[in-house]
Amino acid sequence: MEKSRQVLQDIVNNIEKVIVGKNEVIKLMVISLACDSHVLIEDIPGVGKTTLVSALAKSINGSFNRIQFTPDVMPSDITGFSMYNQKSNEFEFHKGIVMGNILLADEINRTPPKTQSSLLEAMEEKQVTVDGTTHELPKPFMVLATQNPIEYLGTYPLPEAQIDRFIMKISIGYPEESEEKKILKLYEHKNPFEALQPVATCQDIIDVQSKVREIYCSDEIMKYIVKLVAMTRESDDLILGASPRGSLYVLLAAKAFALYDGRDFIIPDDVKEIFLPVISHRLILRNEAKFNKVTPEQILKDIMKQVKVPTGDYYEKK
Repeated sequence: MEKSRQVLQDIVNNIEKVIVGKNEVIKLMVISLACDSHVLIEDIPGVGKTTLVSALAKSINGSFNRIQFTPDVMPSDITGFSMYNQKSNEFEFHKGIVMGNILLADEINRTPPKTQSSLLEAMEEKQVTVDGTTHELPKPFMVLATQNPIEYLGTYPLPEAQIDRFIMKISIGYPEESEEKKILKLYEHKNPFEALQPVATCQDIIDVQSKVREIYCSDEIMKYIVKLVAMTRESDDLILGASPRGSLYVLLAAKAFALYDGRDFIIPDDVKEIFLPVISHRLILRNEAKFNKVTPEQILKDIMKQVKVPTGDYYEKK
């Protein structure tokens, strides 16, 4: 337990050597990795998305691939393809960009749905099927996809089936003025990323992912999670609430958050910390709510105020 906690905290501390003032964002990304899942990063250009993802890959000594999505990117560019070799009289598999530990899918909403959907099998089942043959992806495997929330011209919104496969949606945001000054000083003479060293291995991450599943959750906490998610389906401001997959991801992320804090059981604060980033991107607002500038985050905060927080000494196993 202590080793797993130390691995996660070492990775966060290491990434903070190149990303200034974004501890919570980094922590959420690392927790998502511990959950063996994927992250959608929605933010404007120039705030450090690529550096953030590259630093994660370097911190775990994993292979890093990046693909810039454009309208002409083909599914085979992602999954790979088979080519006939005349010398051997056999078809040979040529690996796609997905064959790595950390994949940065940059501006994923700039490629057509057919190409977007080629990631679905990889994200859910950690494998790709090409010409009827299944190829396992390396472990750990994580997709971090980015999209610009401002530009809509020439984009293809992600389908709900794909959005639902990201455990969290995070946003880096602008730094504070004092933090931006630190960034200038940090990058003034050299790029600190070049000196960044691994602090964990891929096997460490695999071990952490197995530990997350072992974190205890009481029945009362499970009821709390179910009630929170169920209320998104009853909101008058929403066309679509969160699915049971959302509940599962809340449970899993809360377990990872507890592990990060060095506990082998979940407390309500773990659920509160991850509820918004796990659920907000799964909601579809009614037009009236959009007109009134209601946000998914506001709805979720209201729900958390309405649902009674469980209390008691049942957080530890009995």
